[in-house]
Amino acid sequence: MKIANLQIICHQKGNRREQELQKKYKRWKKAGFGSRILLFALCALIGAGSRCIISAENLERQEEKVPLQSSAGNAGEHQAAALPQPDLTLYAKSAVLMDADSGRVLYEKNGYEHLPNASTTKIMTCILALEQGDLDAEVKVSSYAASMPKVRLGMTADDTFRLKDLLYSLMLESHNDSAVAIAEHIAGSVEQFAEKMNRKAKELGCKDTYFITPNGLDGQNEAGVHGTTAEDLATIMSYCIKNEAFLEITRTASHQFTNLKGTKSYSCNNHNAFLQMMEGALSGKTGFTGNAGYCYVGALRREDRTFVVALLACGWPNSKTYKWADTKVLMNYGLEQYQKTDVYEYGKTFSPVSVLDAEPENGRLYQDVTLPLEIAEEQLVVLKRADEEIKTIYDIPETLAAPVEAGQKVGSVRYYLGERQIAEIPICAGKTVKKQESSWYWDYLLKLFFMEQEFHGDAAAK
Repeated sequence: MKIANLQIICHQKGNRREQELQKKYKRWKKAGFGSRILLFALCALIGAGSRCIISAENLERQEEKVPLQSSAGNAGEHQAAALPQPDLTLYAKSAVLMDADSGRVLYEKNGYEHLPNASTTKIMTCILALEQGDLDAEVKVSSYAASMPKVRLGMTADDTFRLKDLLYSLMLESHNDSAVAIAEHIAGSVEQFAEKMNRKAKELGCKDTYFITPNGLDGQNEAGVHGTTAEDLATIMSYCIKNEAFLEITRTASHQFTNLKGTKSYSCNNHNAFLQMMEGALSGKTGFTGNAGYCYVGALRREDRTFVVALLACGWPNSKTYKWADTKVLMNYGLEQYQKTDVYEYGKTFSPVSVLDAEPENGRLYQDVTLPLEIAEEQLVVLKRADEEIKTIYDIPETLAAPVEAGQKVGSVRYYLGERQIAEIPICAGKTVKKQESSWYWDYLLKLFFMEQEFHGDAAAK
């Protein structure tokens, strides 16, 4: 270390003690002592003060803001304008085509408008019963449940059924009395069950859904009108089809059962015509009330693609078949236009990042330490149209502060499809870098001191 560097360090602290040490340094150097011995002596005299001076420089550097680098330039560039929608002819007032795997809306027509949704409500009733009930449990029918209007199973008060049988009644024939009996069995009352329904809707990410009844009959109270949006309904269905018991029930062609006393027999037939309309039809639920009109929510799976269609207010009598026409139009659009594509940027490399306050690998002062960056290669398969672009934003710091552990996340790359973030992959440290502690400086000075002694000893012997 040169005298100029020592003077700068002492000047940074700027007190009388440092000024005295500089004078001593000059006197000792004039007397002929070697610079390494002088430096060691001064550091020993300064003691903790020398560590404070060194730490002060490091601390200032650690507190600097670390700017981020982006491969997309401005951070807002990922918010690209949505591509224009196709001009599809639909009967429904509100419609959504959704990618069931990601929840992404692929097409919408008034898809975010809150509307009554009739018996499509029953998909929520069914999934809650499957998740919170015992399918073999005994369900006792209340007089309130037995009083529900058509469509109804025809149960009577104090009758008993197996829960699983009532779920077939609910989903195949859309019986309103079965819905209330299930709700009272699971939650104790319709009101408490509605709370569960609304809580579940929020958990699933629904934005404008409000349930009052478990069967979807038109309802209104001081908090709002019973209904949902096509987007929310598709979101609920996307969740339901992940449950194998839900699929088993809703795909069954017919189901026969009796009450638990064995005194009454029932037969339920599936009225979801979509199951026979298209290859890969997976599940669905119809609905109708005077306020809601004809409604439908259905799912289709072809190979690695799963689509959900939700339709609200899709005609009134005599337009019962409109919902099937709209469903086929939307499903065919999804099948024709959207394919699964691997969008991962393979072979991406990064420049090493400088690490501040790092212990030099070669054991010498003032050596720059850089850190290699690594990212795991992995498939990133998304459903997209051929004309949709993927944008990537790389957040990589220009510098890092030691210590850094190998494998530690130090940055990330975010993938966007339109305005929607579809993935975030960590960028990690390629090796471990230790922090340059004050003890390292002492060890370094000791080495210099003994090297100086050996040099002067050898010179004197000569």
